[in-house]
Amino acid sequence: MNKKFYLETFGCQMNVVDSERIVDLLRQIGYGEVADAAEADLILLNTCSVRDKAERKVYGHLGSFKPLKDENPALILGVGGCVAQQEGERLLRKLPYLDLVFGTHNVHKLPEMVRSVEENRVRCHETEFLDRETRLQLFPVRTEGDSVTRFVTVMQGCDNFCSYCVVPHVRGREVSRPSAEILDEIRHLADSGVREVTLIGQNVNSYGGKEAGELSFAELLARVHEIEGIERIRFTTSHPKDLSDELIDCFGILDKLCTHIHLPVQSGSSRILQLMNRGYDREGYLDKVRRLKTVCPDIRLTSDIIVGFPGETGEDFEETLSLAAEVRYADIFSFLYSPRPGTAAAALSDDLGAKEKQERFDRLLALQEKNSREIWEGDCGKILPVLVEGESRQGDGQLFGRTTWNRIVNFAGDWSLVGKVINVRIVASRKNSQLGEIEESGSRNQES
Repeated sequence: MNKKFYLETFGCQMNVVDSERIVDLLRQIGYGEVADAAEADLILLNTCSVRDKAERKVYGHLGSFKPLKDENPALILGVGGCVAQQEGERLLRKLPYLDLVFGTHNVHKLPEMVRSVEENRVRCHETEFLDRETRLQLFPVRTEGDSVTRFVTVMQGCDNFCSYCVVPHVRGREVSRPSAEILDEIRHLADSGVREVTLIGQNVNSYGGKEAGELSFAELLARVHEIEGIERIRFTTSHPKDLSDELIDCFGILDKLCTHIHLPVQSGSSRILQLMNRGYDREGYLDKVRRLKTVCPDIRLTSDIIVGFPGETGEDFEETLSLAAEVRYADIFSFLYSPRPGTAAAALSDDLGAKEKQERFDRLLALQEKNSREIWEGDCGKILPVLVEGESRQGDGQLFGRTTWNRIVNFAGDWSLVGKVINVRIVASRKNSQLGEIEESGSRNQES
């Protein structure tokens, strides 16, 4: 391969899967991947626009590549993903050094676009949404695993239109992939050495709900559970309004299903949740949390919370704090509200000052840091099953794996352990990971 490409990925797991597909497509037309943008003939950014900060980061990165383009006019610079879908041709007008823009439904057109730029030196963009049937034919498929874990796309798009969220505008309407294809892909992945699959989509809980005769998401999980070779199952993301009793029961029935769920609450105030168009209230959310903990006492929850949504009062924010204290999330992803183009909330009056927003954010962060520290430090001394994934970033010959709660554990061990579930004693807890020692004997405190 003589031509080289450099790819940066921002955002969610859906973008990670799209980037895997981008890599495969570019390899098919003679491009090899490099880790240094300065060595590349083609630079691509696969982008996220769910927050204003994420979008601004993309523009900053693009600006940093302009000197490379100035030095080498033949260098091709492109943008894909959600920012590309949102901005379309406007990106080409804003950035005269940009060559191509491809949206979330047009990854498959990338080779054709690259060739067009190479051969004709024309700037091009493709951001049209595809119809349902075409989309069903273009779901990303990986039947060979090059790692122990693998994301598997089960649905795309979203029909919820939460008032703050740009996803339906950049990912399109909801469509579920046929369960037979999903199960066939996972069987192939298991045969090639994959031991854990994460079923992904914008709202996996609603999987199959709009497809006549299709499995529910809970039924799909049960079918995946039957596949030989798969030892762990995860899924994300879950919309609370679609978290059914049937799905909750899976945490007490399916022993391969990891005892962790990411369940974004966004606010603890029923009034704000109504303004957000979330489809549930505070008590409805807490009721589902209580049922999850009844079915699976060991389950740990993570969540997303938006601070400073338009109209949020001090009382509303106090309800968010009290909900976070009651649920005791293992971790949260918290964000200062930022208006997104085309969303209903962008038209709402936002008169809360930046200083007050930041103070609220800091209070939430302090509460969560305390809860997280207590929860993760509480694991010290426990013997936990860990699926070994590979070499740790810590170096020194260490390996890493994850507990059922999706927590990274670093420990010393032999490479032959990769792909196996082993007992590890947790000896220390750090901010984003834990340190462990292989336990040669002894019972587990938790089951995988």
